[in-house]
Amino acid sequence: MPPIEPPPVSEPAREPELEAALAAVDHHLAMLGRALHDRLSADIEREAAALHRALAAAVQRFAQAARAGGVPAELRRRLALASGEVAAQRESLARATAALDRAIDVLLPGAAASNARLYSAGSAERTSLGGSAQA
Repeated sequence: MPPIEPPPVSEPAREPELEAALAAVDHHLAMLGRALHDRLSADIEREAAALHRALAAAVQRFAQAARAGGVPAELRRRLALASGEVAAQRESLARATAALDRAIDVLLPGAAASNARLYSAGSAERTSLGGSAQA
């Protein structure tokens, strides 16, 4: 038996739901920015995970709204802005991590091989995200 889907909800009824999803993304994005600025690793981990969950929920709600009749232009614009901010923070963090890796390589030359084994997947990911060239 196929799953029973709820009846379609009109666009105005979905708008508060989409606003709430965007507000959660904005909140966790701001909290992650603060944690990154303050260099609080536990807070960074917690807020990054919370932001990931909030983004996934927002994307799901926006997709449902799009299938049910559309998303108001202003909400689409705000979601695109939030996505751009996430990308900018990701790039900034990748550059900072690459700079830290280079500093460790200079200060502890023997650690370079160890770091390569430990962070090989992360390094490849940073490079693919547009990280800087390594010395």
